[in-house]
Amino acid sequence: MALLLPPDAAMAQTRHVAMTLTAESERPAPGSDVALAIRAVPQPGWHGYWSNPGDAGVATRATWTLPAGASAGSLDYPAPTRLSIAGLMNHVYERPWTMLTTLRVPQGVASGSALPVRVKLDYLVCTETICVPEMQELATTLTIGDGTIDPARRASFDDARRALPRPLGSKATWQIDGGRFRLSVPYPRDAPLGQAWFYPARGGAIDYAAAQQVTRDGERLVVETKAAAVPERGPLAGVLTLGSGPGLSLVADPGTVAAATGTAAFDWGVALAAFGGALLGGLLLNVMPCVFPILSLKALGLARSGESERHARVEALAYTAGVVSVCLALGGTLLALRAGGASAGWAFQLQDPRVVGVLLLLVVAIALNLAGLFELPTPAFAGRGGAAGAFMTGALAAFVATPCTGPFMGAALGAALVLPAAVALLVFAGLGLGIAVPFLLIGFVPALRRRLPKPGMWMVRLRHLLSVPMFATALALAWVLGRQAGVDGMTLGLAAALLAALGLWWTGRRQLGAGRLAWVPGVLALLVAGAVIATVRPQVARAAATGLPGAEPFSEARLAALRAEGRPVFAYFTADWCLTCKVNEKAAIETAAVADAFGRGKVAVLIGDWTDGDPVLGRFIAQHNRAGVPLYLWYAPAATAPRVLPQVLTRTMLTDLPPR
Repeated sequence: MALLLPPDAAMAQTRHVAMTLTAESERPAPGSDVALAIRAVPQPGWHGYWSNPGDAGVATRATWTLPAGASAGSLDYPAPTRLSIAGLMNHVYERPWTMLTTLRVPQGVASGSALPVRVKLDYLVCTETICVPEMQELATTLTIGDGTIDPARRASFDDARRALPRPLGSKATWQIDGGRFRLSVPYPRDAPLGQAWFYPARGGAIDYAAAQQVTRDGERLVVETKAAAVPERGPLAGVLTLGSGPGLSLVADPGTVAAATGTAAFDWGVALAAFGGALLGGLLLNVMPCVFPILSLKALGLARSGESERHARVEALAYTAGVVSVCLALGGTLLALRAGGASAGWAFQLQDPRVVGVLLLLVVAIALNLAGLFELPTPAFAGRGGAAGAFMTGALAAFVATPCTGPFMGAALGAALVLPAAVALLVFAGLGLGIAVPFLLIGFVPALRRRLPKPGMWMVRLRHLLSVPMFATALALAWVLGRQAGVDGMTLGLAAALLAALGLWWTGRRQLGAGRLAWVPGVLALLVAGAVIATVRPQVARAAATGLPGAEPFSEARLAALRAEGRPVFAYFTADWCLTCKVNEKAAIETAAVADAFGRGKVAVLIGDWTDGDPVLGRFIAQHNRAGVPLYLWYAPAATAPRVLPQVLTRTMLTDLPPR
């Protein structure tokens, strides 16, 4: 049991927790909200307490001294850890932690005026044997200005916000039955879960020291433990930690909570709908801008498939196998990453600039082959016979298609991430099958094959012509590489592509001369080019691009502040490697008509740039049942939830959003 020193003795001691007060903006605008952070660093062996300290301890009490018209909110805490001493369970911090609050700046204050901020903090700090009540007074002086925030300061505050529990977004339910407390929390069945623990925000709900049993039960978690001796009633707030990450902040209403069975009836309707959506989404990918260059490979294969019925069917099945194999491989890897706690989404592999660089080399090689610079040995990718060539063509088509999420596909893949793994893989297979449907129809429907032109010189001319979109794809990939890895990274990528092109040109020259081992220069050049690509590293974090006047980088804190002001908000999530995103931005979002409509409606625009796979954005995207970008959200002032817009936008669709 810890020994409590009297206050006078405590004051004679050196403080055991160092605390600092920092404002996110040193020059807040009149009438604005500015975040304040109180960072606490305990000495080794000492600990502070959460807002509900548990069986013993005292929460930090903040007393603010502010100018007239200014106010400060309550303190927001990160999730605590548990410390059991002599049978008493304490909710503590044994490492540095940061408490956040919001300061409301009064209206009408002249620019350049000083805004003094003072806070008196009374708290308890303990070891396992002794407790000391301490008091500190912290102060800072802000200057009324334009609200600018230093980027480094913003990054520091964003780190502190990421440590706060994330709102659950849906209601939980709790019940006390026969002296047992049960809490039901909505939670996706395949979402990662470590050693979970529930911390109630107030006493009177559970016996803090009792063991907690956490059970998955379909699409929920059930927390069961011993109830408090004198239980309270009414809504119950708290934090559910999940073993890793910041945990979930939730509010549970009293109600009936069925005991966990560990199993739940599987909803095949949801699975079939997800499979159908993936199938349709894959079919539509064949006409999406990001997949169009691969149509060149398909066109040559389809034109040649009229040679014989058996030949056409073999190639159609091989092509389908290639597409489905890649979709299954990517889907399985994605599920494994998410099971390990990562917030990866569809097209996760393109978040690594080295993967983009490898894809750049591959597309350049295909473009040079289509242009006639060299010939691939049979079986090969484009314009050559054999099931292996069709398989590889399908694999390439699926790999390049991953930056896109078209209609039907986004919701389907989002649903797949919360389905059992085996069923989720069927959904990913459905996506591949959808991509392959046109090729399958040509292979198995003779009437369609008969409508294709007969082979001839037109195929050579078409092949040369279709090298142009492949070169355009290479240019787009070089741009993406530059966005991810900077000018140096893009230069390395282009140098590797040039080296590969020289090697393939040499191979082509040797092929014309019927020389032996003609492929050696090309293979060696590709190996060296691959080694160059392996040296590319991501660029240091950069600011998100703003395509509309007044647009800001997305953060949940900024979204909450704008919603509190009653402003309509258009939030969109994009990535440099997502060609669908870029088409939407140029054709619809970044247009004068939309800027004018948003300006009249005082619409705030927030941009979430997911190019580097930011896990915070990844979790937010997943909360809206999406597996990747694009994602477009419209927050009307009076709405409690956002409206999810289609993944293919028009200007009219956006200009009609603001109230007239």
